[in-house]
Formats: sequence, structure tokens, C-alpha cells
Amino acid sequence: MRIISRDSIYARLGQFGFRPIPEWYDEVKFGIFVHWGVFSVPAFGSEWFWWYWKIALKPEYILFMVKNYPLGFSYTDFAPDFHAQFFDPDEWADIFEASGAKYVVLTSKHHEGFTNWGSPTSWNWNSVDNGPHRDLVGDLGAAIRKRSLHYGLYHSLYEWFNPIYLSDKQSGFKTQEFVEKKAMPELYDLVNRYKPDLIWSDGDWEAPDTYWNSTGFLAWLYNDSPVKDVVVTNDRWGLGCYCKHGGYYNCADKFTPGELPNHKWEKCQSDMVYVVALGGNYLLNVGPTSDGLIAPVFEERLRGIGAWLKVNGEAIYATKPWRVQAENATVPVWYTSKSSTVYAILTSNPMQNSFKLLTPKTSNNTVVTLLGNPEPLKWAPLQTGLIVLLPDLPFTPADAWTLKLDEVA
Repeated sequence: MRIISRDSIYARLGQFGFRPIPEWYDEVKFGIFVHWGVFSVPAFGSEWFWWYWKIALKPEYILFMVKNYPLGFSYTDFAPDFHAQFFDPDEWADIFEASGAKYVVLTSKHHEGFTNWGSPTSWNWNSVDNGPHRDLVGDLGAAIRKRSLHYGLYHSLYEWFNPIYLSDKQSGFKTQEFVEKKAMPELYDLVNRYKPDLIWSDGDWEAPDTYWNSTGFLAWLYNDSPVKDVVVTNDRWGLGCYCKHGGYYNCADKFTPGELPNHKWEKCQSDMVYVVALGGNYLLNVGPTSDGLIAPVFEERLRGIGAWLKVNGEAIYATKPWRVQAENATVPVWYTSKSSTVYAILTSNPMQNSFKLLTPKTSNNTVVTLLGNPEPLKWAPLQTGLIVLLPDLPFTPADAWTLKLDEVA
């Protein structure tokens, strides 16, 4: 393995690093985040069920268990009921493709420690030896790639109740037995076995990157791994790393920049148009059932996003932030751009025939169209911006419409 210093490897990951993120990641803009594991069996609250029940002692979680399960029932007793008997990876992949998403990130292992593949370091706490008795990571990956979508894997570095991790924690992280026997072997196994295009790291915040040996893994990943030229990673590789080091930033959960960030970022909440206008990628969470189904209400919404993107996708995919990202017009407007084309995305119906945009600088060659409507729209310049005569706006599942402005400054 090539030895690279900590500062050097973080330069590769940082804003001014010499390894730019792979072009595919900036162009795709929209992905699906699949949270699926033993926590899908109680299907109550969130994937943090075990923690909230046993450590945080949240009353609603305790009451849920009292009402629904016998005294003495443990979290590990949920695993055999994680059947995934109706899991059809091709059906999932069809739904994700129909949504317009260009990449899919699956939880290979959340903080509960249960791995969705037959990890050789997970004993029987994995989907091959327990529960579904199949390789969920591999099966979904094969289906995703048949549709030319990018495949990423979420992986939690730490595990809430793993005794080896708790022993390292008790030592003040002066020992690294968990890293050497569990966390790092799993990451190397995931990369070598499944060759992910993206690694969504998490569970790092209790210990510094020197404990996790993050730089050693990342040096291998970017120099010698089978995905070294295409892989992208986030910023959760140790205490104090997020929002500072990473191919792209997740920062804290629900990070919401108030202005255009100076580094590629991704958000798992909020709305896609806002995120893309500010240069980010939007990763939409989907939580399948324990028996392997995507609920009809989720499928309907995913296909609705896809229907909107079929009309408006050119204002999203492969775009760049414009010099102005938003405008408070009659209704909120978000801007994206490609070369001399600017897209103004109206996020609600202005309910009027004429609409003013105050930011674009027009020329005699400017052409304005409504995406999905082939005929150019009539418009007139203003002292600042322009006024557009709108047609009747068609139904859209997202309640958003895009004005395409060609040949503007």
C-alpha cells in the first residue's frame, strides 16, 4: 500500500485538493437513499429504534414495546422477522429508475451493526446467516447496474452495542481492536466485493479519524482500490471532519446553507430544486418494509418525481448554480444554468398571465420557453429583468414549472 500523509490525503478530499470529485456525481443531482435493516421490523420511529428504546429511554418507544411484545423480548429477536420474502431487486430498480434518480445508496450496515451482506466479521448478525438469508447488497447492486444507475453504499463505522467497540471507547480510544477486527475489514470487503461508486460513511463522531484509520483506508481507496478512478466519498470520517474534509459534504444532519456553498454538498431532507440551485445533490430517503416491499404511497411519489423530471429534467441534470440562486418574485423562483441558458423554476403557480423575473439580463437574441411547451413565449424587457406572458400552466405532480431562458447574460 502506498503511504500518504494525513494532510496529503485530506488535501485530496478537501476543497482545494488535487483530486476533483468524479464528474458523474456532480451531474446526476438526484439519488435514492434506502434505509433497510432490522429496524424495519418494528417499523416504529426511525432506524435509531434500538438506541431510543434502550439508551435514550424515550417513553413512546418503551410503550410501543410494552404494548406489542412480551417481557424479555430483545432487539436481536427482531432479526428472524426481517424476512424480505417479497424483495424483488429488479422491481425496486425499475421504481428508482422511473423516479429519475441517477444513483442509489443502500445501507450496508447501520449503527445497529446488522450487515446486509454476508460480512465475514459479523458472525450471524447479517442478512445471509439470519433474517432474509440472502445477499441484499449484492442483489440490489446487480439490478441497479443493469439500468446504468450508479450504486453507493452507506456504512456506519461504529456500532452502538458491539462489545469490542465499547471496550475501545472505554480506553478513551487508545486501543483500536474494533477498527482492526470489524470496521476496516468490512469497508475493504465492501469495496473489493461490490465496487461501489460512492461510500456514504457515518457513525464517526465519537472518535477522531486517527482512531478509525480513515486516512489509511482513503489512501488505498483513491490509489489502489478497484474503484479508485470513479468513487466519491462524503465527509464523515472522524470527529471534527465533517464540513471540512470530503469529496462532498453532508455536514450535520439537516445542514441547510443560506448561500451558495464553496464545496460540493448533498442533502437528505428539504426539496430537490432548492438543493440543486445551491449546487448540491438531493438524496431522497425510502424506507422499504421488512418483507421487502416499497409501499404504494412511496412508489406513487417516486414516479411523480420522475414524471416531473421527464419534462423539467434539463433544468436539473448536469446544471450549474447561476450567479443568482433565488428570487422572491410573485412566487419563489430558483435558478439553475447551462452555458448561456438559464432555468427559472417556479415553485408554485403565480395564478396570473404575466410574470416578472427581475434578475436575468436579456438581449435581442433571448428566447423564453416553458419546458413541456414547444412554442416560444412572448416576453418584453424591463429596466431590470423581463416580463413573460404565461400560457395556462399544465398539471404537474410537483406543483413547479420551468421557464427556459436562452441567450441571457
